[in-house]
Amino acid sequence: MLKRCYGGNNLKEDKETRNNLLQSARKEFTEKGYMKASLRTICKNAGVTTGALYFFFKDKDDLFDAVVGDTIKELYNMMQAHFKDEKNMAVKGEDMLPNAEESAEHEETASQVIHQMYLHREEILLVLTKSQGTKYENIADLFIDSAENHYRLMADAMAKHYPKAKIDDKFIHWLAHEQIDTFIFMISHIETEQDALPFIRQAVTYMMAGWYGIFLPR
Repeated sequence: MLKRCYGGNNLKEDKETRNNLLQSARKEFTEKGYMKASLRTICKNAGVTTGALYFFFKDKDDLFDAVVGDTIKELYNMMQAHFKDEKNMAVKGEDMLPNAEESAEHEETASQVIHQMYLHREEILLVLTKSQGTKYENIADLFIDSAENHYRLMADAMAKHYPKAKIDDKFIHWLAHEQIDTFIFMISHIETEQDALPFIRQAVTYMMAGWYGIFLPR
């Protein structure tokens, strides 16, 4: 028998119902994608009526957002925190030369991001491959735009120390794509966090060497 939900009478049961809907929605979205996913099927598999779904979620888009939104926000906030630390160093005019401490900090940040990504790999792959028709279908562009703005600022800061090295906007745009695409490739093709760690360490080493190679005298 399908449950109806009127709210306010049993908070524990309401919480369980919402969780059941989210689990059912995650499965349905993963199998069929957002566009073809059926709210009727989601409710049926959760053991509730469609009316119960609308007690918790405004519509299909709101349900999808509830499945993936927190994960995407957390990753974006982690990226912004890292960029903020780098910007503060640039504004202070601190040593812009590569060093072991900075390399270790980049690897630690990347490791934290990887850990978060693999905790929620299913949701991230859902966004990357099954989110057409939602506000998330071009979410990579949000991350790329943020990275592009950051690298433009960092390149300008580096140019004050190395005025002969000038980077145009097209290169900055490509560089931002490269960074975000590295993480997309990783989460799409490497199945475990353990296997992703050595990959990202090599990627960080490669990107840092290329970045400083542009500015440092040959």
